Amino acid sequence: MTTRIKKFPFLILIGQLLLLLPRHRNSAYAAGGGRWDLLMSNIGISSMHMQLLNNDRVVMYDRTDFGASNISLPNGKCRNNTNDLTLKVDCTAHSVEYDVSTNSVRPLMVQTDVWCSSGSATSDGTLVQTGGFNDGENVVRVLKPCNGNKSTCDWKEIEGALIQSRWYATNHVLPDGRQIIIGGREAFNYEFYPKTLSTNNIFNLTFLQQTNDLREENNLYPFVFLNVDGNLFIFANNRAILFDYTRDIIVKTYPQIPGGDPRNYPSTGSAVLLPLKNLEAQIIQAEVLVCGGTKNGSFLRAQRGNFLGALNTCGRITITDPNPQWIMETMPLARIMGDMVILPNGNVLIINGATAGTAGWELGRNPVLSPVIYRPDNPVNSRFDVQNSSTIPRMYHSTTVLLRDGRVLVSGSNPHGLYNFTGVLYPTELSLEAFSPSYLDSESVNLRPRVVSPSSRRKVKYGGQVNIRFIIPGPINRNLVKVTMVAPGFNTHSFTMNQRILELSSGNVTQVGTSTFKINSIFPNSSKLAPPGYYMLFVVHQDIPSEGIWIRI
Repeated sequence: MTTRIKKFPFLILIGQLLLLLPRHRNSAYAAGGGRWDLLMSNIGISSMHMQLLNNDRVVMYDRTDFGASNISLPNGKCRNNTNDLTLKVDCTAHSVEYDVSTNSVRPLMVQTDVWCSSGSATSDGTLVQTGGFNDGENVVRVLKPCNGNKSTCDWKEIEGALIQSRWYATNHVLPDGRQIIIGGREAFNYEFYPKTLSTNNIFNLTFLQQTNDLREENNLYPFVFLNVDGNLFIFANNRAILFDYTRDIIVKTYPQIPGGDPRNYPSTGSAVLLPLKNLEAQIIQAEVLVCGGTKNGSFLRAQRGNFLGALNTCGRITITDPNPQWIMETMPLARIMGDMVILPNGNVLIINGATAGTAGWELGRNPVLSPVIYRPDNPVNSRFDVQNSSTIPRMYHSTTVLLRDGRVLVSGSNPHGLYNFTGVLYPTELSLEAFSPSYLDSESVNLRPRVVSPSSRRKVKYGGQVNIRFIIPGPINRNLVKVTMVAPGFNTHSFTMNQRILELSSGNVTQVGTSTFKINSIFPNSSKLAPPGYYMLFVVHQDIPSEGIWIRI
């Protein structure tokens, strides 16, 4: 069964939006651009987890013990689970597949509880999802992308595939294609999937115990990034290490982030690995940006009705420096539970969240409706740009991912223990929106590249060279053309696992026809720079990206 969006009359929809916008616009900042579009008013579930697959379908799922959702399982199917805490027999779906091309959703069957779980896409594009709550805490679930209008692919569950219960853990794809699964509630260790004889075990990571606040924790969903040397940068609470998982040792300890306030769940900030450039250089620089969060003690105070203000700071650190130091910056809007999405041009979109309280049931206040774009290459004090506002609060359990067409998909928000649509400050949200950054404005059409070749789903080798042909209808500035590749990430709880962007080394732009150009690009020569898998490849001209094509390295 496929549920399609009903077409609202255009003028009525515009009128509704115009009436709503003035009530939510933050007049302290001029809007910098961007457009919001309501794609579907009801996708059936409140999306707590989200992953874009290489067939341009987005898998979304919620916890299974919220009670009945608003979308039925197909063909009279029901979920029979005696372990469920709410419904033992449930004929509604708690996972859906969203088809970007048709703007429709298809219900999926997930059996065990996926609440606050983790995941990443593997090298062949399969979504591997790990852990959860209750009967799902040791389960691995896999979903292989399939194509066609009548897709039937669905979740397959592998019980007992995890040694340690994983709830609020973080996953990352490794250079050899495996996933490492780090941490979780009362899980001060890591393990690998799939298992091998040498890795069929859990490995202690005392850093997670050292950063665990017994009252508030503040080290759940740690921020994890693969460094260019193959080691893992791990940030938890207010501290970070560089970890060699192959030898099970910490190779570097970074300074505490200035201020000492926590940035991980439930004091939920977000983080990204900034664009990797100069990939053929002897020394490649890697930088991490951590933004938002809240003050120490906020979680306990919010439970007593005292909602402290969110942090308005970002910390930026070059993790490859011999003597790395944090550089602090001030955001125009304080934010907790904000998501950070890397755009195809290398800028960072900061979106969703609140200005007070913490993550957790009923503990956030004052939604932030205006996204902010952070331009990492601009001088300090000129990097932030406030964007146009949404009309829909996206609070606890909201999600967002980058699409291949350059839009950012936004969904979810359910700060309640069950689905609750009335009589609360922030009702459960079942809608699906898209935010279109200003590079998609009509004024940019003549400057926007369109990739002619290679065709989508091209396979490339490490260190391989590919001639990319593209069309730019209007005047071209050849010095402002670059090629980027973006790994689609797994988003939940304000952090996108495995999110990564690389700027490819490229030759000069040459003209090969009317408005048609060619650029020779060299792909990364190491899986430490780009773990094997599918990436979206973009040609970017004057910060305006083409629609991406899928490539597999």
